[in-house]
Amino acid sequence: MTSPSDLVVVLVEPAGPMNVGSVARLCANFQVGELRLVAPRCDHLGAEAKLLAVHATWILEQARLFPSLAAALADCRRVVATSGRRDGEPLPLLAPEPALQWLQRGTAPLALVFGREDRGLSNDELLQAGRLLTLGSGSAYPSLNLSHAVAMVLHCWQGLQASPDPAEARPEPCQRHELEAMLGDAENLLLEVGFLHPHTAHARMAKLRALLQRAQASSEEVAMVRGMVRQLRWCRERGAKPGRTP
Repeated sequence: MTSPSDLVVVLVEPAGPMNVGSVARLCANFQVGELRLVAPRCDHLGAEAKLLAVHATWILEQARLFPSLAAALADCRRVVATSGRRDGEPLPLLAPEPALQWLQRGTAPLALVFGREDRGLSNDELLQAGRLLTLGSGSAYPSLNLSHAVAMVLHCWQGLQASPDPAEARPEPCQRHELEAMLGDAENLLLEVGFLHPHTAHARMAKLRALLQRAQASSEEVAMVRGMVRQLRWCRERGAKPGRTP
């Protein structure tokens, strides 16, 4: 059974210090374990942020900073990202309850990712999540204030009770850094053998990433695929250089 302290809230490039301060207060309100900031575009320890954090300035002071979303999620197995868009998403959009129930069934740290105030998360960033959550706001103006969106999601999170899902009687997904390392190996090999071309590699790898995100592969499964990739590279290099040994 998960607890609120198992949860990590990740803000990607937040620009408004008052938003960051408000989110820090929400993290304290809902007993969130940690706040992570990806390349913040504001001073998260400035006066404006602390003013809105009120008695939760310690959350701001303990917040961890990361250069990229991949780095912020490297130790996470289950990730839910939020999106205000209605179409063109790389993965299906879910209502808060099923997305958060899936998240609660995982092992800590469990990550909730929120995007930039002005443009949300890119497709590449959304593809680092196992599930995408939408709050179902009005189609005429779907974009919510960052701190309001965090409040709504955390309120829903607190009200949920995790229940076992028979369809998920399988190992936990791998940590994000394991999947990223395997995909990096695979992309390099596929470029070398000509299956991928530099000008189309990004788009084709995005499709592969989406497939693997839907599958939520385990550490053992990812290690198997990475081993296959490495063996294929060795065989290719041995064919080009007959005297070489592994």
